[in-house]
Amino acid sequence: MQTLIEWLVSTIGRLGYPGIATLMFLESSFFPFPSEVVMPPAGYLAAQGRMNLWVAITMGTLGSLLGALFNYWVAVRFGRPFLERYGKYLFISEETLKKAEQFFLNHGHISTFIGRLLPGIRQYISLPAGLARMKVPTFCVFTALGAGIWSAILAWVGYWVGYNQELVAQYLHSITVTIIAACAIIIALYLHHLRKKKDHAK
Repeated sequence: MQTLIEWLVSTIGRLGYPGIATLMFLESSFFPFPSEVVMPPAGYLAAQGRMNLWVAITMGTLGSLLGALFNYWVAVRFGRPFLERYGKYLFISEETLKKAEQFFLNHGHISTFIGRLLPGIRQYISLPAGLARMKVPTFCVFTALGAGIWSAILAWVGYWVGYNQELVAQYLHSITVTIIAACAIIIALYLHHLRKKKDHAK
């Protein structure tokens, strides 16, 4: 792993900001390329004065957004027609798709934002959003917001810790636990808001 990190530091240093965007595009799409080995080296290079930290975060966010849009497009272009034709064999009816559309119409913003912050979900939240045809502007705003926060966290870890993989993993474990707890609180507050709104509507 240390060899991989050293290679990434060298590669990002050589390719510059487009390299960050490209690698984060891969991370955000189908390719199994973790962001945890892209942004910390970029932060380390920023600490060395070889990059601007905020530009690196911006490029990481842009790459993540483009990768998410790629997944979204794949889901719309291929996933939706496939499910409309063969979904009944997978116990996915047209009514289920309509319910998914309605869910993302009402709650797509919070679902996309939270999804981008959670490990194991952030790369794939774009797929159900695409299947449900979530509005693209809303998808882009909340994808960029979640991806930007995550990219900034990773870059700052690399800025302060360097590219020592053990220290990075230690910090990211604590940060991930904190993020999951924060997401749980956000969801609870959101559900409370919906209940109050529903009560007022009665």
